[in-house]
Amino acid sequence: MRIARFRIADGRILHGLVEGDVVKLLADPPAGGIETWLQAGAFDEAISRTEGEIPLSAIRLLAPIAEPPKFLGLGGNYRSHLDEIAHLGIAEPTTQIWFNKQRTCVAGPFDEVVIPRLSKAVDYEVELAVVIGRRCRNVPASHAHDVIAGYMVCNDVSARDIQMRAQTMTLGKSFDTHGPIGPWLVTADEIADCQSLRLRTWVNGELRQDGNTSEMKYTVAQQIEELSAVFTLEPGDILATGTPAGVGAAFQPPKFLRHGDVVRLEIDQIGVIENIFVDGT
Repeated sequence: MRIARFRIADGRILHGLVEGDVVKLLADPPAGGIETWLQAGAFDEAISRTEGEIPLSAIRLLAPIAEPPKFLGLGGNYRSHLDEIAHLGIAEPTTQIWFNKQRTCVAGPFDEVVIPRLSKAVDYEVELAVVIGRRCRNVPASHAHDVIAGYMVCNDVSARDIQMRAQTMTLGKSFDTHGPIGPWLVTADEIADCQSLRLRTWVNGELRQDGNTSEMKYTVAQQIEELSAVFTLEPGDILATGTPAGVGAAFQPPKFLRHGDVVRLEIDQIGVIENIFVDGT
């Protein structure tokens, strides 16, 4: 299923199941949104009944997960990306390197993304986003897929100059609007193999990134095993799982984003998000 959160013409925020060019409205879902349904164990009930439908073209898609308990990102997880940034003097990590994206960075799949005045080096990163479906700890890789609710497209927007100030990278990854996700949550049963998905980025129509999740150094299952060995993963947590080659920082000279740039990201079997970048005030 493709579960969307969206705003309709009268301003109300609703949820529905996307099927082709229509959205089937959920009938009497519990209060809150996808993350709260997951936390309450009411997810299956929430999506079990629909009542009426609306054209997809008549709605404004919003971030499927509005308030994730945690939003975590994995750095240096694609060999092609490591190779392209080697000239920057960045050493290849020998373990999984995780950082926080503060959850206030969440933005919708077609929202404007702000280029902050603090940064002169705002960059894009197409990533497969994994949404955790149930509270879990010490999950072996062999059972990791049992705890996944679904998948989204994520742009791990990165202010490179701020990111490089500290090894934690958190400040450069967490500006408001720097976590566009969507366009909907694709439930885990829809994706037969999350390690075989093509993912691409276009900037103003120019193809910049063209990779596949098969390139990951650490699979999604290994990521969940690593994280859950340390702390509890909660329903609604978002894991951004790394990016392939083609980021703006790796070009010579770099191709950082400027006011008016349109960034389109696509992952096969999941969908497309597209954001225009605008200067902050």
